[in-house]
Amino acid sequence: MRRFNTEGPVRLDDHYGIPPLERLDLDRVLELIRDQRYFVLHAPRQTGKTSALKALAERLEAGGSYRCVYVNVEVGQSAREDTNAAVRAILSELALEARIGGDNALDAIWPASLEQSGPHGALSHALTDWSAASSKPLVLLIDEIDALIGDSLLAVLRQLRSGYARRPTGFPHSMILCGVRDVRDYRIPSSAENALVLGGSAFNISAESLRLGDFSQGEVEALLMQHTEQTGQAWTDAAKAEVWQATRGQPWLVNALADEACFRNKAGRDRTRPIGVEAIRDAREQLIERRVVHLDQLAHKLGEERVRRVIEPLLSGAEQQMAVPADDLKYVRDLGLIAQRDPVAIANPIYQEIIPRDLTYTTQATITHEPAWYLDANGTLRVGDLLAGFQQFFRQHSEHWVERFQYKEAGPQLLLQAFLQRIVNGGGRIEREYGLGRMRTDLLIVWPLPDDGKEARTVIECKVLHGSLARTVSDGVEQALAYMDRCAAQEGHLVVFDRAPDKPWDDKLFRRQAAIDGRTVQVWGM
Repeated sequence: MRRFNTEGPVRLDDHYGIPPLERLDLDRVLELIRDQRYFVLHAPRQTGKTSALKALAERLEAGGSYRCVYVNVEVGQSAREDTNAAVRAILSELALEARIGGDNALDAIWPASLEQSGPHGALSHALTDWSAASSKPLVLLIDEIDALIGDSLLAVLRQLRSGYARRPTGFPHSMILCGVRDVRDYRIPSSAENALVLGGSAFNISAESLRLGDFSQGEVEALLMQHTEQTGQAWTDAAKAEVWQATRGQPWLVNALADEACFRNKAGRDRTRPIGVEAIRDAREQLIERRVVHLDQLAHKLGEERVRRVIEPLLSGAEQQMAVPADDLKYVRDLGLIAQRDPVAIANPIYQEIIPRDLTYTTQATITHEPAWYLDANGTLRVGDLLAGFQQFFRQHSEHWVERFQYKEAGPQLLLQAFLQRIVNGGGRIEREYGLGRMRTDLLIVWPLPDDGKEARTVIECKVLHGSLARTVSDGVEQALAYMDRCAAQEGHLVVFDRAPDKPWDDKLFRRQAAIDGRTVQVWGM
């Protein structure tokens, strides 16, 4: 039985999947190979790069015109900057992959090349002798090139460049380097040279850089329907739409949500029950709470300073992206954290949820307020009391807690979200909207009502005071009411953070009501 794949390359006999070569511009790829070009394929992790490379290798081998070998050079990562160990591991792995494909020639070539030429020439010499011995033009697909580190990476790139002029009979006819980023964007620290070396200078023979995209909405639906075709289990239209909206087509997220809903969730294993929107929302929450590998690896990147410079203005709702180096922006795009096109925005709602949760994870764990403090006897969440509790907490602890955050400009918003998440973990959920130029953060608390199966929906609008308090409140109330309309929320609150360091707390803290056309919003000064 096939199922959704969340580990390793897609095997269409075992997994539901979009045929990998359909996700490439295959005509362009084949043209580049025919023209003896060396080029780059890149995309964020767990997007389908390896699946595409392996499918391409099978296609080229089956065509009979080329000898095509795929190799993953991540085996050299553990050697770090020990170039000799890294090159030895790569040559050994390459010979193994060739042998699996029925070509034993490299086995006899590479040990002598390493002995004669050393780590800075062995790869070049071995590829030259192997290409000369091959009865067909050799095409080499090199995966995880950016797993290599420092001088080891430089040694590999420079040897590939050095043999380029000897192609096609004295070096591979064509070559694809595959990784998260375009090779020309690498900034490679060299211990030997005590300098940063640009990838574009170490490998200046790349003809083109191709990017593997996310699934389209049609591909998402096609993938989900493969499960229906195999098992008979249907998806509601709302569930299919939710998968697309939550993931924006990020391949691992699509597969992980569907796997959680259809296979891990006990109720979802009942094939007579359609998968509905609540099953997808529950699957999303489970993935976030378990800190699954993909999301954990992504969140780990938030600690990097160049990532902070891009993400922090989004969290704080800054008016514009101030003085962020273009390379930082491209780096965060290549990681997949932000969308590929302007304006700058988080790539999808699941990442939008995981970022503030991860940044406040320790804070949530150490806040002592309990959900039961803010629940009625019937289990309804008292949001007004909750915000009153936060207002007092913020007065007493904000300076201490905000200083703990690496993302200090977004500190007040993050602290509120940590406080709310700690409470809402008791039974509801928070939906978040934030981004560059918004000048606010929109939070929606959805809390199940105990008796009738409906939900209480409460909007909390967060703004930082800039200029006039009256204008900030007026704009914020209008925005809160508009968000309430869009979310069908019954209750609305506006939280205004005053970050003036010398203003007394008694002047910052207040609670009042504001009304427009008979509709009210509770306004909280912090």
